[in-house]
Amino acid sequence: MYSYPVRKIIHIDMDAFYASIEQRNNPALKGKPVIVSGPPNSRSVVCTCSYEARKFGIHSAMPASHAYRLCPQGVFVPPHFSEYKEASRQIHEIFSDYTEIIEPLSLDEAYLDVTKNKRDIRSALLIAREIKTRIKEKTSLTASGGVSYNKFLAKIASDWQKPDGLTLITPKKAVPFLEDLPIGKFYGIGKKTEEHMKKIGILRGKDLKRYERWELIELFGKSGSYYYDVVRGIDERPVETERVRKSIGREETFSRDIVDRNEIREILNRIAGELEETLRKLETGGKTVTLKVKYHDFQSVTRSVSLAQPVSARRELMAQAEQLMDKTAVGERPIRLIGLSLTSLTGDDFQEGEDQLDLFSFSRRNQNQA
Repeated sequence: MYSYPVRKIIHIDMDAFYASIEQRNNPALKGKPVIVSGPPNSRSVVCTCSYEARKFGIHSAMPASHAYRLCPQGVFVPPHFSEYKEASRQIHEIFSDYTEIIEPLSLDEAYLDVTKNKRDIRSALLIAREIKTRIKEKTSLTASGGVSYNKFLAKIASDWQKPDGLTLITPKKAVPFLEDLPIGKFYGIGKKTEEHMKKIGILRGKDLKRYERWELIELFGKSGSYYYDVVRGIDERPVETERVRKSIGREETFSRDIVDRNEIREILNRIAGELEETLRKLETGGKTVTLKVKYHDFQSVTRSVSLAQPVSARRELMAQAEQLMDKTAVGERPIRLIGLSLTSLTGDDFQEGEDQLDLFSFSRRNQNQA
């Protein structure tokens, strides 16, 4: 039988962070469907939206034009990242009053390990409640909190009673909770995997739990081992205070669809030059080059090549990008976005390996979901 580690983990997630800040700063927006985005007639995508807007089916990363069709009465507000960063700084100052073991996931979300905390408070639930109260007093914003003995359960718990919720999942409650949990609520199971699981009869945690580890690996690859553990409440990942950058990338969204390959090549050459400068400053290079293409119909493809030696120069990057373009429909289909990134970075400050979540973390357009 698995022995649960004695840890107290809190996951704090701000509620509709960007939109809530806009409503706070402009009281006239309160109660209205606020959509943080560029104009609906532009190529912008939704950064986030208020809960009033979510009722219409609007969500992060949706094209602004589509959001407008779903909710023409919505109020489109441009993002003010300096405001969001300042609010995030204030929130993280509150976190640091309780612990130094903080793993920020974005401006509005973080894990805290309060097993041993600065205030010697034995109850993690009490700490989470205090943090929520202080955030509200300091910023006039609400946060949702999840408390458990590992990161996976704390993350699920924070989403359980949004907005302004607080949920505790104890070791004793974890197993029945997870067995009854709809499979789509499991953190780390995306829409496509959810659909596949439902097709083979995995609707809830109890259905997932019937499979042996080897069977899940056979069905879902290396993720299968993760599914096997988490449905049993097992997640031994520590709260990491330093997150290692695993990729460096740039991408550009066009104001109009582009078909001409030479024009796209010029844009890529400029992006490669910017990457070269960044890589030189960081004194690193990468062994895996990835090209990202988004066509006019929003279909996205990525093409990658892994090299024996790291590259960092514009000329080297462009040579690889040219070959990767040949594996796409660039020059044949209109495209709206092009991007280039490097992973498998070299040097002591970087961790080998790819991380798809970070591929274009240096994007021209901040698309953090809040």
